Amino acid sequence: MSEFDLTIRNGTVVTDSEQATGDIGVKDGVIAAMAESLAPGARDIDASGKLVLPGGIDGHCHIEQLSSFGILNADDFYSATVSAAHGGTTTVVPFAAQHRGQSVTQVVAAYRALAEEKAIIDYHFHIIVTDPTPEVLENELPPLIAEGFRTLKIFMTYDLMRIDDYQLLQVLEVAREHGALIVAHAENNDMIRWASERLIDQGHTAPKFHAISHPRLAEAEAVHRAIVLARFIDVPILIFHVTTREAMEEIRRAQDAGLKVYGETCPQYLFLTAEDLDRPDTQGAKFCCSPPPRDKSDQEAMWQGLADNTFQVFNSDHAPYRYDETGKLSAGPNPTFKQIANGLPGLELRLPLLFSEGVVKGRIDASRFVALTSTNMARLYGLYPGKGTLAEGSDADIAIWDPEAETKVTDETTHDLTGYTPFEGWTVTGWPKTVISRGRVIVDNGVLDAERGSGRLAKRELADLAKPLGRLEPEMDAARNFGVQMLR
Repeated sequence: MSEFDLTIRNGTVVTDSEQATGDIGVKDGVIAAMAESLAPGARDIDASGKLVLPGGIDGHCHIEQLSSFGILNADDFYSATVSAAHGGTTTVVPFAAQHRGQSVTQVVAAYRALAEEKAIIDYHFHIIVTDPTPEVLENELPPLIAEGFRTLKIFMTYDLMRIDDYQLLQVLEVAREHGALIVAHAENNDMIRWASERLIDQGHTAPKFHAISHPRLAEAEAVHRAIVLARFIDVPILIFHVTTREAMEEIRRAQDAGLKVYGETCPQYLFLTAEDLDRPDTQGAKFCCSPPPRDKSDQEAMWQGLADNTFQVFNSDHAPYRYDETGKLSAGPNPTFKQIANGLPGLELRLPLLFSEGVVKGRIDASRFVALTSTNMARLYGLYPGKGTLAEGSDADIAIWDPEAETKVTDETTHDLTGYTPFEGWTVTGWPKTVISRGRVIVDNGVLDAERGSGRLAKRELADLAKPLGRLEPEMDAARNFGVQMLR
């Protein structure tokens, strides 16, 4: 009988800090051994010429979520996690979204039930807090945080979702007392409201005006304010979906000052611009998201932030709405930009796009790719070292990449249910050919082999965010000794 259930041999194994050629042995869903050479397992995969990476973690995605306007995402937990798996992602952290008047405890239970029934990969949740009543703050959030729901999302915009500064301070206080990370959608609501009203009053209602209605200064101001409030309470904060150089520089200044401030950007801000919203008829609605894509100079700034570690994580912000009356056109065939559901699909293409445009084109190396898409996410969210790395004792969440495979992106090549992709016609170089979740080969050369409900609620601990991580420099730990493991 073989010592291992599965072995991956002869591949270039990549962590967030090192690369080495060698083998990985998997037993009972975890990595049992890493060495220069291992005996074949019960199932043996020859990864010669391939990169062996930790499975991706998408820490910002909306799955089977009802918007504040009552519009449901196109994907449920089955279709979303199938799509994620085909793109090399093995863990997702979507949202349990409280709407005003709802019990957070009941909301989390409802989302968990949906995932338990349908998800094929592992998952956890952020809690969206839109109604921080005394009951929520004092009696509901503390036990949920203790149970592992250690990230609280707040909105500084959207009339039906945002909380004011005083309420934000209350949520920050709960996070400090009970050990939670705040994640923030930071835009100035009144600036957006003012701009939107004037555009619509002047008859400027087409999708392209969505980009104009979200001033870049509205983002920079709110990012600054969120950082100041988090500093006042002394709570770590992650700023979601950064789009502009000005907002990025606010984050960088805070990090240089030693504050516990982290940053994220997303594919739409590297690869799309405001010009994509200017399309015939209402086709630009397909590209409406908030904050909106900006311009070429901001794209270059986002790449700079990914390369110099101003941004610690790169997530999809997958928010799929169909281009029909159930989604983007729910208000009718000619909606104003204010009536268009905000969001784009991205779970499946997040990793291939970044690999192709980042690693292949030399903007970042493979270890930085792993850090941005997996390891740093696991560290920030308390999933590490069970997730986010290749080390003995870690879950066998692994993606085996063909770095030279070329794929032309179409709606037919992706697996979500949106009905379109904003990256139609793009050719990407590099694709995960074999994807493994807790030792199970769930995708092999495009063929899915995973049952509904086979994903699990991942284990989350209290993340070590007590010290300023600044650029989130890796610590010496099991992953740092990776090269020694491989040569034993």
